[in-house]
Amino acid sequence: MLVHVPAVLSAQETSRFCGRLAGAPWGDGRVTAGPQSGVVKHNQQLPQDCVEARELGDQVLSALDHAPLFLSGALPARVFPPLFNRYAEGMDFGAHIDNAIRRVPGSRLSIRTDLSVTLFLNPPDGYDGGELVIEDTYGVQSVKLAAGDMVLYPATSRHRVMPVTRGQRLACFFWVQSLVKDDAERSMLFELDRAIQFLSADNQNHPEILRLTGLYHNLVRKWGAP
Repeated sequence: MLVHVPAVLSAQETSRFCGRLAGAPWGDGRVTAGPQSGVVKHNQQLPQDCVEARELGDQVLSALDHAPLFLSGALPARVFPPLFNRYAEGMDFGAHIDNAIRRVPGSRLSIRTDLSVTLFLNPPDGYDGGELVIEDTYGVQSVKLAAGDMVLYPATSRHRVMPVTRGQRLACFFWVQSLVKDDAERSMLFELDRAIQFLSADNQNHPEILRLTGLYHNLVRKWGAP
């Protein structure tokens, strides 16, 4: 299941993010890559302990708390501290699958990567190429979103970033451990929640809304992590 979450950050916020990132200490993106993905990864990344990464990452986490579509689609139990990458001209990231487990830097906490997340930070007309290409059960999907928009997709998916041929692509990326591990179950819960929200907007007092809401929460209890 791919979920497009629009306007996680406002235009003013993405402009401010890009300004901060312009003077940030970019390094080799392979620092967080595994043995297989490191061979095909050609981009730049902020050190996880630099000031810009910490401060902007905290702002992204705060924004997620106010993004109902993200919360519904991800059902997050844990979120990996956000990372930031840059693709200049000629840079790309070949086909790969993300590591199943990520250790949170500076802690003993590990996160199971159920979902991969990309938050686009600069406008798509500011660069050519750089599409996020995801292979899932519905085929190959190419994603290039507006600044401030986010895409969630299963971390089990084979994916790649196409070469940038003009300008630069700035993004924030991270992983989510969901309360519901199984993607099919999580997808059904997402669709049920969306249907409840749609029906509630039309008739909040309809008696079947309570029945559907109870079904939703009982399924979360059944499928969710303890």
